[in-house]
Amino acid sequence: MVKVLASGFYTSIQDLGRFNFLEYGVPYSGVMDAKAAVLANLLVGNNENAAVLEITMTGPKLQFLCDTLICVTGADLEAKLNNLEIKNNNAIIVKKDDILSFGRLKKGFRAYISVLGGFKTPIVMNSRSMFAAITDQNSVNKRDTLQIEELKTTELRSNASLVVKDDYLKNSTITVQKGPEYDKLSDFQQKKLNSTTFTVSKNNSRMAYQLTELLPNSLEPIITSVVLPGTVQLTPSGQLIILMKDCQTTGGYPRVLQLSNAAINTLAQKFTGDKIAFEVI
Repeated sequence: MVKVLASGFYTSIQDLGRFNFLEYGVPYSGVMDAKAAVLANLLVGNNENAAVLEITMTGPKLQFLCDTLICVTGADLEAKLNNLEIKNNNAIIVKKDDILSFGRLKKGFRAYISVLGGFKTPIVMNSRSMFAAITDQNSVNKRDTLQIEELKTTELRSNASLVVKDDYLKNSTITVQKGPEYDKLSDFQQKKLNSTTFTVSKNNSRMAYQLTELLPNSLEPIITSVVLPGTVQLTPSGQLIILMKDCQTTGGYPRVLQLSNAAINTLAQKFTGDKIAFEVI
């Protein structure tokens, strides 16, 4: 078991997502940065879809009530075990009553904690991902107790060395494909979309990221159609909205771009004031 002594800014339990329920209006949810989450699981020997803790901006404080194996990946939040700094991207044995805490945000925006066997929250619609109106909680709260497996041996098996490239945490280029309504944009709009450096606004969350700079827009709204995580919508006011993992399943704004999976991982590590530029592939 793990006792939550402090929850951080926004911490939730996520796996790779809730699939095959879009027709009922249920979003995918799941980890925002799948690359970091999968890495965290693989380094402790889990299935890549095991549930992890997703941390946003500031980390929680956790007390482990049993021995286990953990790994922290993604953003650098100065992770500490019993007040001694530990490195990201390493499998680490923790003992009963050990305390994991975090310091200041140094790089990125979201970090992930995996534990041996994953976090054992209830499975709802084939997923442990927290989402309001689907699961009992949409975040981890102070004084929660999280169920995990106990480590039966304290001997770490030696595996092949792994070089982890996390330069995407600082990358400002967002790779995209043309959306269904891209060709309805004028040449001027397309050039501006492809040449502007955009700023992440204060309105950014697991549901969507809004960009500060406007794109002049004369397009008509579309018939309500399917949208996905990574869909870039253009509103009548000219604001660009990038849908993320907790987004709705349909929308009526023109879909001008679609982020690649790798681009979603990169954008998930951005926050207010960060700069991005689109690269059509």
